[in-house]
Formats: sequence, structure tokens, C-alpha cells
Amino acid sequence: MENRIDIYAARQEGYCLKNDKIDDILFDEYGVNRGLRNIQGVGVLTGLTNISKVNGSKVVDGNKVPMEGELWYRGYRIQSLVQQIREEGFGFEKIAYLLLFGEMPTAAQQAEFSEVLHGASHLPTNFTRDVIMKAPSKDIMNSMTRSILTLASYDENANDLRLDNVIRQSIQLIAIFPMLAAYSYHAYNHIDNNQSMYIHRPDPELSIAENFLRMLRPDSQYTELEARALDIALILHMEHGGGNNSTFTTRVVTSSGSDTYSAIAAAMCSLKGPKHGGANIKVMQMMADLRQNVEDPLDEEQIRAYLEKILDRTAFDKAGLIYGMGHAVYSLSDPREVVFRNYVEELAKAKGRERDLQIYANVEKLAPQVIADKRKIYKGVSPNVDFYSGFVYDMLGIPMELYTPLFAVARIVGWSAHRIEELVGNSKIIRPAYKSVMEKLED
Repeated sequence: MENRIDIYAARQEGYCLKNDKIDDILFDEYGVNRGLRNIQGVGVLTGLTNISKVNGSKVVDGNKVPMEGELWYRGYRIQSLVQQIREEGFGFEKIAYLLLFGEMPTAAQQAEFSEVLHGASHLPTNFTRDVIMKAPSKDIMNSMTRSILTLASYDENANDLRLDNVIRQSIQLIAIFPMLAAYSYHAYNHIDNNQSMYIHRPDPELSIAENFLRMLRPDSQYTELEARALDIALILHMEHGGGNNSTFTTRVVTSSGSDTYSAIAAAMCSLKGPKHGGANIKVMQMMADLRQNVEDPLDEEQIRAYLEKILDRTAFDKAGLIYGMGHAVYSLSDPREVVFRNYVEELAKAKGRERDLQIYANVEKLAPQVIADKRKIYKGVSPNVDFYSGFVYDMLGIPMELYTPLFAVARIVGWSAHRIEELVGNSKIIRPAYKSVMEKLED
């Protein structure tokens, strides 16, 4: 039986629907950019950053034209960074140093940073038992966020905004995020799914990517290819400009003078939204639906027909979206997807998943054509990094509950870099204006 508050909330819903709806025409009348994006879909300029750059167009003869997508970390192209890492080994720690401190580390600096980072890979005494294992949730992002806020209680200088203290807090959070994700999943899997509980401590001799697989898997075993693919995935998700929703959230909360734990917890709440961090899950669900409803998922004409049904809102979730296709900034290509594709192909071959890869390749080929025909969009629509990332995580045996948490394991680096930049370079609270269209009921 519904309790009183449920009945009351249902009854009051109508008031909110009546009094909180703002007529669409008013947004145009007052020149308000919904979602801080103008009519062309370009983000309204709200700040400056020296951390990264995202570019999908250029100006030619005064006209904006699409170009192959670019992603820069601290002045370096992401393709160059990944190629360097491919030759050296694992790169999470090196790129984290670059983003946090603005310079490529020397061998000595990288060794010291890695030692400090891995030395911080531990939780307070009994934290796993008393916090993570208590009231576990299928929503691992919620579990992690609760843990982040609880960690503030163990930090005697939680509210200290001196730069060295914030750097210390950032490094500690970067170090323990993989533990929070893996342990939160195992707690949920044990309590809700009646599976065995595994708590493997990270090995200080291993990379972040290796340790995550080590902590996740019951036997702690993994191949070098698996760890390298995850390492690259984390690097590609580490940072993506100051305007994405969760990073902007970090900067907004930081500008108020709030503490590191609160700022990062707020970013987590932003990232978990399906419009932001959950896109690769939607891709996986869409591809599963395709296999179920297309007789021959390798037949291009059948795939084309299925994709047309998606856009007509008669297939999959009826939202009219081909997930993993298109991006707010990129048009001709997403550089992260271009870089990642090589690892996807290597991993698919090693795992015997070539058939699945071909299905993805067919969708990648046909979706832009179908979108152009159906939606009359000719500026360019290409796959984004989320199109393949879920497939990679699936091949790595990573459960879907951890897809968005893995995004957070990577993006905590970018959030931390932007928090530091906000503290160093901006003393004003971020406070955009809202135009009141309230009707006056009295003089």
C-alpha cells in the first residue's frame, strides 16, 4: 500500500507540471541558449583553459567547415601521445602527470610520480568493510560517490584549499578510484547476485590498468594485450575540454570554494547521467537488439533497414537515436575512436570476436549514410569513442555495471586538473544569469 508521502507526491505532481513549464517561444524571445549551446549547437564560451583542446571545424574564407577531429592534451596531439605509449608500455601515469602539472615528465619525474601514486593506493583501515560493503548498490557510481564523500571524514585537512593540499587530495583520489570501482562492484555482486566476494589489493609494481584487471578478476590474471587496451581506453577518456558536463560541474563547485571531495562527488553525479557517461551502455544494448531483430546481422541491407527503423522511432528504445554516432563537437571523425579502433581490432582477433567486429564495422559504415538520408545532415556524422568502448569492455569481461565507473576512473584525472586550474586562475564564483519570466500576482 502506498504510504502518505507517495500519495501526496502523486497529487502534487500536477502543480509542478502547470507552474514549472516555460513556453519554448520565450527562450527565443530572450535569446537564451538552452544547455549553454547556441542555435548552431556550439557551446557558449564560459571560460578559458590551458589543459586540453577539442576541435571539429575550421574557418575557411570566413565560413565554418568540418574537419577531421582533433584532441590535444597540454599541447600534444592525442595520436602522438598514444603512439609514444604504444612504443614504451603503459601510459596512464605519464599522461596523468602531463594533465595535472602541464609538462611532459622526465624519466625521473615519471618514476617518482608513479611511486607516489601507487603508494597512495590504499584505503583507511576497515573502510572497505565499514563503508563499501555496507548497503551496496547495483549503481556503482552511487556507491563510489558515497565513498568519496565519506573519505572527507578521514581527512584532517579536507577543507584546506591550499594548492599543495588539493594536489595531495587529487593524487590520492586518482590512486584509489580503481579500488572504489572494483570493490563496490564485488560488494554488489556478492550481496545482490550471491556470488563470491573478492578483495585483491593493488600491486605497487603494476600499472593502473593492470591493477584494475587484477582486482576485478577472481584469478587476478590478464594478458598484456588486455591491459594495454584498457590503458589506452583510460587515456582516451581522461580529459575532453572544460565544457563537458561533469568537468564544468567540477569547475562550478570549485569556484564556490568547496572542498575537493564535494567537487569530485558532484562531478560523479553529473557523469552518471545517461546523456553523459552512459552512452557506451546504450550502444551495447542497441547492438544486442540488432542481433535479436536482424536475421543476418552481417547483411548490409538488413542492417540499413534496422537503422532506418531506429531513426523512425519504431525500433530499439524508440528514441530515434543511433547511439555511438555523432558528437557535439566532432563531425568528420572523433580522434579517440580513430586511435582506439586499432586496439579494438587486435583484441577482437585475439578473442575470436571477428564476427562481432564486422557487425560493428557495418553499422559504422551505414549509420552515417542513413542519418544523412533521413535527417538531411550533411556536415558529417561519424562514430564517437563510445561506439567501440563498450565492445572493448565486453571483450575484457568487464560487467556493464562498471562501464561508467571506468569512465570515472579515467576522468578523475581531468577533473583534478581543471579543479587545480580553477583554483589557480579564477577567484570568482561561477554564477550565470537566469531571466525571470514569473507572472506577478500582486503589486
